[in-house]
Amino acid sequence: MTLAYLDTHSGIAGDMTLAALVDAGADRNYIEHQIHSLGLGQVLLRFSETERHCFRALRLDVEHPPEHAHRDLKIIEAMIGQSQLAPRERELALRLFRRIGMAEAKVHGTTIEQVHFHEVGAIDSIVDIVGVAVAICNLNIRRIIASPTPVGSGTIRIAHGLVSVPAPATAELMRGIPLRNCSIAAELTTPTGAAILSTLVDGFGTLPDMQIQRIGYGAGHRQLVEQANVLRVLIGVPLAVEKDEVTILETNLDDISGEQIGFAIEQVWKCGALDVFTTSIGMKKNRPGTLLTVLCRAERRTEVEDCLFTHCGTLGIRRTTMARRMLPREVIRVTTPLGVARVKVAWRTTAGGGALEPHVSPEYDDCRVMAESTGQTLSSVFQCVIDTAEREATALTPPSSSASGSNFHQLPSSALPLQRVPNNRGDDDHNHHHDHHDHHDHDHHHDHHHDHHHDHDH
Repeated sequence: MTLAYLDTHSGIAGDMTLAALVDAGADRNYIEHQIHSLGLGQVLLRFSETERHCFRALRLDVEHPPEHAHRDLKIIEAMIGQSQLAPRERELALRLFRRIGMAEAKVHGTTIEQVHFHEVGAIDSIVDIVGVAVAICNLNIRRIIASPTPVGSGTIRIAHGLVSVPAPATAELMRGIPLRNCSIAAELTTPTGAAILSTLVDGFGTLPDMQIQRIGYGAGHRQLVEQANVLRVLIGVPLAVEKDEVTILETNLDDISGEQIGFAIEQVWKCGALDVFTTSIGMKKNRPGTLLTVLCRAERRTEVEDCLFTHCGTLGIRRTTMARRMLPREVIRVTTPLGVARVKVAWRTTAGGGALEPHVSPEYDDCRVMAESTGQTLSSVFQCVIDTAEREATALTPPSSSASGSNFHQLPSSALPLQRVPNNRGDDDHNHHHDHHDHHDHDHHHDHHHDHHHDHDH
């Protein structure tokens, strides 16, 4: 399984992501060929080497004739549907556009069908989004982990006036995603970058256990004073982890209500717990009570303990470190006639110790949404997802490690809304194209996801 890690120390934007993937080995000629099949006219992707704080990186400039068209989702979907994009390339691109459309609709109080893409509907933004989808498939990346991401600070001017960073659409897209505090007065994460994080990334945290095979550096168009304006992508395979240890925290509760316990459990999950469960117990003086058990990583122990003390009112917490064994596993997304769903794929040794065979388990939250939106029973939705996943799992290569060895947090299901799938840039002084990564001057550069595009970062 090919794993990619996005080092978003300076934020993320669409052009930076595409440049980093090309720098890591994605076929730029193939990407340009696929983009040309969209029918956008004379579009040129110009990749050039540049420096950011003495670090070499690849920069992307998209050159095209002037345009004034504002495309809506229906137009973009039709454009992608009529293109030569491969099925997975098309599916990733459509999910990105629909995710952005949902955020814009929420911000402006309208529906996704009525949203008009301005910057995101411009040619350079379409190139970024479709290009990233094609590059990910070209490199056969199946899992993406990202570091906590800074959004920047200060204000930027968009079509609707002066707004604080992060811009409204970016903030909506970043729901549920770990953010890193950053005082740099710039928009470091753009809507397109935020859409990549919320749609394509499977987890967030530090660099996972992996063997690095390729590294790519994508440059933003703006020179930051404080640090290199670069997105780094590390691509490789997971490492086999022979031993995995977890910390078990336990406390007995007999003087708080069930509602308080439920609230405490919610807060513990937010602290990065791996698992939380309760057990009914009998305590001294024949009082009924509840045993609250939390599994977490050692580095999260103090934070989880403080949370338990705060919300449970307990006076003591028992602590144990234990080893565990987990099956190799990964999370994939499958497209079914009812929609897109995440599925856990675990590999089990066949009888007699033979080859590994996949076992699929659909994510309940995604199946529930599909059942509610289609009127199907939950069991029929589960079976539909299982049938699709089992077919796709046969083409997967078993990972060389279990996910337990990676120090990342799963993206909350609330940050991954179900996406319906339809049937059917040069030199630093370049002054007509700006990095869709806040690497723009705030007086004349607008977020490429708002209402301008000729001088936006994407």
